[in-house]
Amino acid sequence: MRPATTATWPASGRRINRTLIRLKLTYEYLVLYSGLALFASSIFLWSAVAAVLYPLLPRRLGSRLGQFTIMALFRGFLGVLQASGIVKCDLSALDALRDEGALIIAPNHPSLLDAVLVASRLPHVVCIMKAEIWDNLILGGGARFAAYIRDDRHYAMIRSAVASVRGGSQLLMFPEGTRTRAKAGYHCKGGFALIAKTARVPVQTVFIETNSPFLGKGWPLYRKPVFPLVYRARLGKRFEVNGDVKAATADLEGYYREMLAAGPHVHVDAN
Repeated sequence: MRPATTATWPASGRRINRTLIRLKLTYEYLVLYSGLALFASSIFLWSAVAAVLYPLLPRRLGSRLGQFTIMALFRGFLGVLQASGIVKCDLSALDALRDEGALIIAPNHPSLLDAVLVASRLPHVVCIMKAEIWDNLILGGGARFAAYIRDDRHYAMIRSAVASVRGGSQLLMFPEGTRTRAKAGYHCKGGFALIAKTARVPVQTVFIETNSPFLGKGWPLYRKPVFPLVYRARLGKRFEVNGDVKAATADLEGYYREMLAAGPHVHVDAN
């Protein structure tokens, strides 16, 4: 057998390197989209079960069970992604809110995963859901069971949110009302402040930091991001809304603009 010449080694090394890169990309695609499919399936299955349980259990017991189950599903989904190595999370700062009682949790909104990130750590969170999902016989089962709030006419939604918070729940509400656009600045809607003032509960700001625009505004689901995805949550100032709602909204908007001056996607160490 002719011994390999030194000239053949670089070419062989490049082929091995290309093969490893292809295997890595295949693995990342497989884990990401299999994880998303499994997550969607588990939510659908739980919603079907919750739709059956809804009329059978007392409302308070059912809502607490529903909120806890959603937290467990969200945490399990993130756990699978973290175990695979394609996602790294540090959400431990949110644990300080677990026993805080009623309040409004107001994060910035860089991606579609934000509600999953926050609710994965807190067992008594309610969210505001789109009416078409809440009304769906199956898809809305989990939301209704967890006493999530239907995004109805403005004042009807405000009344439902106030009643939920007064009942001891923590309301997860994005002040922007939509995902953050990096070039559009930070603009708050006043619903969170009106709820806080009426229910007499504080507003806890939360900053979600990430190294990727994955699933941000305009990001298509099929577009693969650069891995690992890194997410970190940290707590900001707590606001009391006692006076003018517009002034309180402007104060929080100014605070967020100041804190996010470097941009909504803060690079976080992946180690």
